[in-house]
Amino acid sequence: QFCELPSLLSGSPIMVYNDTRVVQARLRFRKDSGSGIEIFCLEPYEPSEYNLAFQKKETSIWKCLVGNARKWKDGPLAISFETSDGNVRLKAEKLGRERDAFLIRFSWDGDIVFGDILDAAGATPIPPYLDREVMETDKENYQTVYSKNEGSVAAPTAGLHFTRDVLDGIAMMGIPRINLTLHVGAGTFQPLAPTGLQDHPMHAERFFIRRPAIEVLLEEDREILAVGTTTTRMLESLYWFGSRLISHGLPSKNQSLERNDFSLDQWEAYTLEKVPRKESLSALLDYMQGSGNDTLETVTRLMIIPGYTFMMTDRLLTNFHQPGSTLLLLVGAYIGRDWKPVYDFALDNDFRFLSYGDSSILMPQKR
Repeated sequence: QFCELPSLLSGSPIMVYNDTRVVQARLRFRKDSGSGIEIFCLEPYEPSEYNLAFQKKETSIWKCLVGNARKWKDGPLAISFETSDGNVRLKAEKLGRERDAFLIRFSWDGDIVFGDILDAAGATPIPPYLDREVMETDKENYQTVYSKNEGSVAAPTAGLHFTRDVLDGIAMMGIPRINLTLHVGAGTFQPLAPTGLQDHPMHAERFFIRRPAIEVLLEEDREILAVGTTTTRMLESLYWFGSRLISHGLPSKNQSLERNDFSLDQWEAYTLEKVPRKESLSALLDYMQGSGNDTLETVTRLMIIPGYTFMMTDRLLTNFHQPGSTLLLLVGAYIGRDWKPVYDFALDNDFRFLSYGDSSILMPQKR
C-alpha cells in the first residue's frame, strides 16, 4: 500500500517533487448556429510569464488547441458566467497559428484577473483516455496535495498518491524534500511517431528552479529520488544545462544569458560532455550568483530513450504507462530490459495503469 512508502525509503534519499498546479484550462463556447467550440489553453503567449498571465486584467493572449476548429471560420466567440464579482462576459478571437497551436486573444470586462476567469468558467483538463465528462471531484482529485504554482494542463500523476499523512511520515524520517516546478503540457499524451523515434517531435515544457534547491542537491551527499517522470526530466535537463555552461564557459559578470540559451533541444544531451554531478550543479550556481538570479527559468525538449545515461536520478517513483508513449520509453531507459518483467508483473496482478492508477519505485542496478 502506498501509505507504507516511508518504510521503504532506505538510505534517506533526497525526495524531489514537481509542485505545479493544474489549471482549469478547458473553456467551452457555442456559436450562434449551436456548434460547440472548446478552447484548451496550453500556455501564455503575451505576457509569456505564467504569474503575469494569470494576474492579467482585461486581455491576455494564449497558445491554445481548438476543438471543432473547422466550425469556427471567423469572428469572435463569447460566453457569460457568474463570479463573486458579478456577471462576466469573456470573448475569444483567433489571431493566427504558432506551430501546432492557435493564438487566441481573450478579453473580458470587470475587475477580474485571468486566473479567476479560468477558475470560474474553465473545466479540469482530465486525460482524454478517461473518455468521460469532467466531474466536480476532478478539481481536487486531479491535483497533488502539494501543488502550488499554476500552469499545468496535466497533473504530475506520480504525486497524486501522496497524502498529508504520507508526507508527514517521510518528514519524520529526516528525509530532505525539494520542490521544483515543471508545467506539464498536453504533449505528454502525444503518442510516438509511427515512423520511428527520429521523427518524433518532443514537446517543450517550461520549468523553474530556485537557488536554494540547487544548493541542497549540491550539498547533500545522498541519492536522489524523483517523484514522477516530469521531475526526472527536470533534474536531468538541469544537469545538462550545467554541463553546457562548463563546455561553453561561464558568462562574465557583465554578460547575462538570454532565455533561449536555457532551452534544451531534443537530442542535445546526447552530444554534451558528461561531467561529475557536483561540477554541473556548481556551474549553475556560479552562473546564478554572477547574474544575480535567484530563480532559473528554462525550457526543455529533452527526450529520454534507451541508451540515455541518467546523471541525476538514482530512484524513480512513477505510475504505469501505456505502450507507444515517451513515458514508457523513459522507464525503459531507466531500468533497461527489466521494464518488461516489471510490466508483466503489473499486468498479471491487475495493477491499474495511467493517471489514476497504481505506483512503483524503480531502483536500477548500480551502473
